[in-house]
Amino acid sequence: MADKTQEDGGVSFPFPFPPYSIQKDFMAELYQVLEAGKIGIFESPTGTGKSLSLICGALTWLRDFEQRKQQEEARCLLEPGAGPVPEGQDPRPAAPSTSSPGGEPDWVTQFVQRKEERDLAERVREEQLRRRKREERLQQTRHSAQLKHTARRRRQEEEETEALLRLSREVLSEGPGTEQLEQLEPGEEELVLAEYASDEERRAASRVDEEEDLEEEHVMKIYYCSRTHSQLAQFVQEVRKSPFSKETRLVTLASRQTLCVNEEVRSLGSVQLINDRCVEMQRHQYESKHRAEADMPKRRRQESLAACPFYNLEQTQLLRDEILVEVKDMEQLVALGREARGCPYYGSRLAIPAAQLVVLPYPMLLHTATRQAAGIRLQGQVVIIDEAHNLIDAITGIHSTEVSGSQLCQAHSQLLQYMERYRKRLKAKNLMYIKQILYLLEKFVAVLGGNIKQNPNTQSLSQTGTELKTINDFLFQSQVDNINLFKIQRYFEKSKVSRKLCGFTERYGAVLPPPREQSRLSGLQHFLQSLQPGVTEAPAAPLEEAEVGAVRAASPLMHIEGFLAALTTASQDGRVILSRQGSLSQSSLKFLLLNPAVHFAQVVKECRAVVIAGGTMQPVSAFREQLLAHAGAEVERVVEFSCGHVIPPENILPLVLCSGPTSQRLEFTYERRELSAMVDETGRILCNLCNVVPGGLVCFFPSYEYQRQVLAHWDKSGLLARLAVRKKIFQEPKKASQVEQVLAAYSRCIKSCIQVGGPVTGALLLSVVGGKMSEGINFSDDLGRCVVMVGMPYPNIRSPELQEQMAYLDQRLPRSPGQVPPGKALVENLCMRAVNQSIGRAIRHQRDFASIVLLDQRYTRPSVLAKLPAWIRDRVEVKATFGAAFAALRKFHREKVGSS
Repeated sequence: MADKTQEDGGVSFPFPFPPYSIQKDFMAELYQVLEAGKIGIFESPTGTGKSLSLICGALTWLRDFEQRKQQEEARCLLEPGAGPVPEGQDPRPAAPSTSSPGGEPDWVTQFVQRKEERDLAERVREEQLRRRKREERLQQTRHSAQLKHTARRRRQEEEETEALLRLSREVLSEGPGTEQLEQLEPGEEELVLAEYASDEERRAASRVDEEEDLEEEHVMKIYYCSRTHSQLAQFVQEVRKSPFSKETRLVTLASRQTLCVNEEVRSLGSVQLINDRCVEMQRHQYESKHRAEADMPKRRRQESLAACPFYNLEQTQLLRDEILVEVKDMEQLVALGREARGCPYYGSRLAIPAAQLVVLPYPMLLHTATRQAAGIRLQGQVVIIDEAHNLIDAITGIHSTEVSGSQLCQAHSQLLQYMERYRKRLKAKNLMYIKQILYLLEKFVAVLGGNIKQNPNTQSLSQTGTELKTINDFLFQSQVDNINLFKIQRYFEKSKVSRKLCGFTERYGAVLPPPREQSRLSGLQHFLQSLQPGVTEAPAAPLEEAEVGAVRAASPLMHIEGFLAALTTASQDGRVILSRQGSLSQSSLKFLLLNPAVHFAQVVKECRAVVIAGGTMQPVSAFREQLLAHAGAEVERVVEFSCGHVIPPENILPLVLCSGPTSQRLEFTYERRELSAMVDETGRILCNLCNVVPGGLVCFFPSYEYQRQVLAHWDKSGLLARLAVRKKIFQEPKKASQVEQVLAAYSRCIKSCIQVGGPVTGALLLSVVGGKMSEGINFSDDLGRCVVMVGMPYPNIRSPELQEQMAYLDQRLPRSPGQVPPGKALVENLCMRAVNQSIGRAIRHQRDFASIVLLDQRYTRPSVLAKLPAWIRDRVEVKATFGAAFAALRKFHREKVGSS
């Protein structure tokens, strides 16, 4: 039963159990941020019930907002002169009308005022009618088996219709008038570009957009986004546990790859191929409905690609209603789509206008084109961004893109063959733009030092190394500054040339033998064959390139389209990195976004309120200065909230260790960390810790390479064998698919050792900061009684990307006297953000306990300590000698084990 807690200001927060005091404070502050339309930066340590606090605080505000809105609507209908209450805005009473300017007669003023009141009342009645219809429809769906019965009936009708159509097609195929157009095979005309008549914006045809008229406004809603689908699924489960589970209209958005229920399409595997096939099937379905009955050749051509049986308007609408009547996660949504034979991807999109809580991954919210394609409207709405400690990096990553020399050559060859194949059927503007794209690709290869006509795998570059350019300088050096990239981008969007080329290469494997062009294209075909697996053996590519190539082989032009779009960014906000690595295939062009605020500005500007939340948000200054200030957020609009942990102070022991057992100074700089003395001292520290720490001990190294070097040294010196006497050793796997297997074995070992007893007291897990186990993994209770951080995981300062970001911040951000330069602060921020994520893996609930050992004297610096989470920073003990640290650790764990 929900426990209602009365907060200051008379706000009652339903909660599934008596909340902690910090949860009450969190919800009260969140409520005020949403009410005042501000931007809140919320920090609540993992294990303090952050998700439930977000849910109950935000949905309580939404409930009160809707109640006030309905009361205001009723007042508008009963009282004259009430102010407007538009959807998505605060329903506070409007200011009374003032007298008309210009000295107009009173009867004119009164007439205008009465007309405004009548119009307002009519709008309010229409909104109430829409709301009532929506509620009646959802109530009917909730209390009936309409969806299942309708789906079953539709399935039978479709099967009968398909049988009749199949017979009709067979009969028609035997009749006259079935001649194919000259030089084109059946189904090939779909690959030819339609006439591109204008550069102006035109609305693309879409069956859902054109034929679906919901007559529904977007109600006030909360957009909740997180990084991964697993985190979104966990959030949906928390909503289901909350007191709001029965009354909240929630929809989960995801990619086609996640939500598609058409097994033929799902089997394509690649996100790119799934998206392309889905769009093509929709287009065929749309064109078949509007095609003239007498146009026999087109009807024959349509047989090449069947319409998706799940893309049905009525079924998808029924699925939309079923989504809204009960909170469902992605797995339930997919299962429901299969049962109802409706598309979960489009059903969830149709549910957005009426939904109160929309759950979606980062890219859908933070990428403008993706957001618009999904039908997401931010105007006047609330956005909550969870797990936001890496928000700046996420925005940068989403809008940064890299293309290899191999992709550039392959795209040029495919597009050239496409143009030669359909040259006579392409209109002048299509040919003009295709030639411009070919010219761009040729120049991009040339700027890398390659030749577009040769195999990139066998081309050796005379010049190697990395070169960094501004966007303008790159365009000048490539000799493409005379081409309007904005028009090229618009052409890509409107003509769908990348998708056409994808279908072309899928159909022909990118190898065509046009009779009249055989001699001209023979060398080109030989090159394409060398790139196509299974046609002829090609030189082996690196594993990473091969894996990426398997996904992008169908149409690398799609990937290059993103790179060209990135080049339209303002020159001061991005850089182009030319990486020449010996061969053209391994070389690349990379766009690096330096100013993520330009893509976050629209969220800040349009939304009523924005909440940026996480377990470890330190250092908060990075969000204020690098993101919010440049995105246009006023200083007074930004609110910070940070709460402590729910665990008692005596349940955590954070130590900074400055020296080891042999008094070796601990400072893991790049120059010192590989010294044998440092590696041996680290091993001795771990051996001592394994003797006093019960259960599991998790040790984080700054990089995979350093971990490999240390383990190799320990293996030769016999130190690994000494560690194995007290703890069974586990190592973070290289493949993500093996993480669960390693964690399960690690957990079983610890439980077995605790139950059986003996010399082996648990397990030691060797991990890497920023790796697969430094984030999103819970080492609660005996799985993580101690977390050890070896050194400080500073990023590679020699990286050209990082150096350019540092220089950019030094130029753009103000620097006060005595403060660390913004660029240097960035490096320290990145380091400490990674540290905070790793050490936060252990303490997961109120009764948990653990020790945290930071091995590096640099942790004693005030600027570093200030960036630790408050609940750790206030309890840190600095130990100059190992003896004092060891005594404190032994006492801590003995007392905790004895009291548990």
